[in-house]
Amino acid sequence: MNTLAAPVATDEGAISTTRFTVPGMRCAGCIAKLERELPKIAGVNGARVNFSAKRVAIEHDEGMREDDLAEAILKLGFEAQQVEDNPLGQEVAERKTLMRALGVAGFGMMNVMLLSVSIWSGAEGATRDLFHWLSALIAMPVIAYAGRPFLASAWMALKHGRTNMDVPISIGVVLATALSLYETITGGPHAYFESAVMLLFFLLAGRALDAEMRTRTRAEIGALLGRMGKTASVIGPDGSTRRLPARELEPGMLVLVAAGEALAADGEVEQGASSIDNSMLTGESAPERIGVGSAIHAGAINITAPIRLRLTRTAEDTAIAEIARLMDEAGQSRSQYVRIADRASRLYAPVVHTLAALAFVGWMIAGAGWHQSLVIAIAVLIITCPCAMGLAVPTAQVVASGALLKRGLLVKDGSALERLAEVDVALFDKTGTLTLGEPRADIAELDSKARSVALALAQASRHPLSKGLALTLREASVAPAPVSDISEHSGQGISGQWNGMRVALERPGNAEEGLAAALVIGEHHHVLHFTDPMRSDCAATLATLAKHGVDASILSGDRHAPVEHAAKQLSIPFAAEASPQDKLAALASLKDQGRKPLMVGDGLNDGPALAAAHASIAPSTASDASQQAADAVFIGEKLFPVALAVRVARRTMAVVRQNFGFAIGYNVLAIPLAVFGYVTPLIAAIAMSLSSLVVVANSLRLASSAKGNAP
Repeated sequence: MNTLAAPVATDEGAISTTRFTVPGMRCAGCIAKLERELPKIAGVNGARVNFSAKRVAIEHDEGMREDDLAEAILKLGFEAQQVEDNPLGQEVAERKTLMRALGVAGFGMMNVMLLSVSIWSGAEGATRDLFHWLSALIAMPVIAYAGRPFLASAWMALKHGRTNMDVPISIGVVLATALSLYETITGGPHAYFESAVMLLFFLLAGRALDAEMRTRTRAEIGALLGRMGKTASVIGPDGSTRRLPARELEPGMLVLVAAGEALAADGEVEQGASSIDNSMLTGESAPERIGVGSAIHAGAINITAPIRLRLTRTAEDTAIAEIARLMDEAGQSRSQYVRIADRASRLYAPVVHTLAALAFVGWMIAGAGWHQSLVIAIAVLIITCPCAMGLAVPTAQVVASGALLKRGLLVKDGSALERLAEVDVALFDKTGTLTLGEPRADIAELDSKARSVALALAQASRHPLSKGLALTLREASVAPAPVSDISEHSGQGISGQWNGMRVALERPGNAEEGLAAALVIGEHHHVLHFTDPMRSDCAATLATLAKHGVDASILSGDRHAPVEHAAKQLSIPFAAEASPQDKLAALASLKDQGRKPLMVGDGLNDGPALAAAHASIAPSTASDASQQAADAVFIGEKLFPVALAVRVARRTMAVVRQNFGFAIGYNVLAIPLAVFGYVTPLIAAIAMSLSSLVVVANSLRLASSAKGNAP
């Protein structure tokens, strides 16, 4: 199964929804174009763009063909691909192209600048002409290669009668190059190759960073769907089995699930008893006992014994597919933020075109001649390049992210810090988030020999309780005993021989012992009880969040009693036994109240909430899907990185606001100077570059923002 395996058609009466990947989307203007124009087509009810995944979902009459929809998108200037051709909107080829172009532009910029510095230092006559020709020989192929991402995008837009940010950039680069070539051929005093190459380098750097950020975001859904079993053994009427791909399974089929196998569909146990690792769905690390009649979901792993399962929901109807769909929808709602961020840039192209044209026409009327008028128009195009504006956010984010990484928090999403700075309420999952998520054993009653035997057995098993016991014993500096003939029996435990005695770790005889294991040494039995301890700095972290005005509460899918116990320990409100839909509803309610919720969770059931929250953080012990869905991941057993993230994010946004203020001030000052002819293309490129450097230097101050004592 794969919810994204094809242009997804979801029947809702006479309405279907089809999704396409549109790699050519680059800005808010593209989003607006698709969402505004597609519904004007007869039979199309609406269109919604997911910019991070570069997908568009079109609601239409079920009679419409996919080819007609793809053709309609093409007429708007975008090439559309079937989702099955590009299931996650991946742009490996585009990212490689950008990185190669960035490298070529950087190489060309350094060499052309060296020649330009010699000219600025006073080279005249034949020497100057020679340097101009050398610059042309380097710059022309560099511009032709490194400028392709902008030139191709601009040409596609113009061919279909629209504009985007790449149009004025391309015009500026082409005009500067053409004028420079003219000056070189005619032996003129000025050439502007370095301006064009420098402009491309800074623009490519920003675009490459943006592509990398979006690629990481799109990996979320792929990681989630990758947790499902790919095939299942279907039992035929004669008792024989045959392996079928997950997409061919149907409700009502009887399947055999072997020990260690991941389930490929939802179902109900018809025969057998076992334990399953359901942590990816519930966040609960302890194995869950199942028997006849138990309902289990795709993605869960059968741990101990084979079972027979009657399928109830398959393919796109499974719980995990539903979670994937919820994450996808949440991702689309998140793209609203991208639209707001890009809204300012939508005015860039028409404003710059107008300014440059007015400058050219105005100076022609004033009698300056076509050469001088063109130089001024090019200077306007270059000096208005929004590099400082474009770098204001990403440079601050990169520096702050690096500082946080040194303190154990990995920021995955480029705009996560912006959202983290705005949070005013934090919702924590319990198991694996406020707690360590790993059962730890009480070994107080064990003597040194028993501890050594227990470690020798526990370290030989991958059972969650064995792993927890081994970790506890290692933390107590216990050395394993020389236990031989160790063997593990599915569903029974692990046993061996030590000093001629049978030793074992097995299920306790009394089922009322709860989360426990029995250590057997000869005739002696020791019952080991396990608990999931709270992280040591929970209270201090919540206190720090409170100082920043962030209220905290627990929102967990775990049982009521343990959640209530944890909430009492921390003196915070709680909600237990919450499904993924309940968590989404809680987040929606907070948003309706105008709050900005931060979700901190680790289970797969937290995935939709992590994706839908205003900001989200997962521990490094979380499921892969939850880590992919979260904006940030903290490493280690301390919870303090959560509070640190909020503090650093707020400092980061203060620097971003300073950067924006400077960038706006720069344009307010520089544009009139360029329009009135006081700036050459070279000075425009230098001014543009200096403005970028100022922004970068200001952002570097964030390198020390994560320093400070943790509780």
